[in-house]
Amino acid sequence: MRIAAITFRLHAPWVRSLKEKRMIVKSLIAKLQNKFHVSAAEIDEQDTHKIIVIGVAAIVPHNAMADSLMDDISVFVEENTDAEILDEEREIR
Repeated sequence: MRIAAITFRLHAPWVRSLKEKRMIVKSLIAKLQNKFHVSAAEIDEQDTHKIIVIGVAAIVPHNAMADSLMDDISVFVEENTDAEILDEEREIR
């Protein structure tokens, strides 16, 4: 059994308030949880309205499935947000 974790740092230059950022974050997290059945949360930069940092984690049976899941999640995030992906960090434990 493995833990797959992926962290996304996104830049949303059009966001003007924390309230607007929260709506984007909540929507993306809900979509990730519903589609992939993973744990997801905003994990950093909560007080910065143009930067979004989301962490996603899942328990998988083996490394190949972890890689596949993280690839799918990465594509999903890219397709389902207008924010630019600044950084993506992956980890398998």
